[in-house]
Amino acid sequence: MATTPASFPPGGTWFDTHKKSFVDVPMDASNSNAIPTYDFLDAAESLTTLFDLLGSIAFTPVKNDMLGNITKIRTLHLSSPAQTSTLQSLVPYELSTRKHTASEGLLWLVRGLDFTATALRHTLSNPTSELSNSFRTAYTTTLKPHHSFLVKPVFSAAMSATPYKRDFYAKMSRSEDEGKVREEMEKWVGALEERVGVMREFMGRKEAKW
Repeated sequence: MATTPASFPPGGTWFDTHKKSFVDVPMDASNSNAIPTYDFLDAAESLTTLFDLLGSIAFTPVKNDMLGNITKIRTLHLSSPAQTSTLQSLVPYELSTRKHTASEGLLWLVRGLDFTATALRHTLSNPTSELSNSFRTAYTTTLKPHHSFLVKPVFSAAMSATPYKRDFYAKMSRSEDEGKVREEMEKWVGALEERVGVMREFMGRKEAKW
């Protein structure tokens, strides 16, 4: 069922509906910022409901792409939980089996999360800029360089289908409290950016290549 303000707790926001928030996804500083696979996937899955709030079927391919990648990673994690307890252990383990389905899914999931973080950071940093501009800018710098000429039109169409910013903020809170939404978004986006940064660095290493 699509996420709507009616599903938020009284006085709550979209962030209160998350099974796991990126704010609460740990990073083990004593172990190269290792990120627990289970927590990360729950937080990523919660993030995909953001595309319901954008209110256009044009975002369905974007959401489905992210969910498909989450499924690939979770399938491997559930089959070999001990060997894939962190994202940084999952990739070398799978590559040692001469497969890369989940690892490729993780690469694309991180790109999708980077796109989302970049779009929302642009939104927060540019109060007068509409969402369509923020999402187009984010798409150009994150996903577009990796997409084929067949996929680019599908995603580009979604970028232009965003609601007005004021309507988006209203959908993010049951009480339509824009100030509260911005405050919670700032914390959440900061946490998302930090974890995406760790994973982008890791996925760029030699041991994460196939």
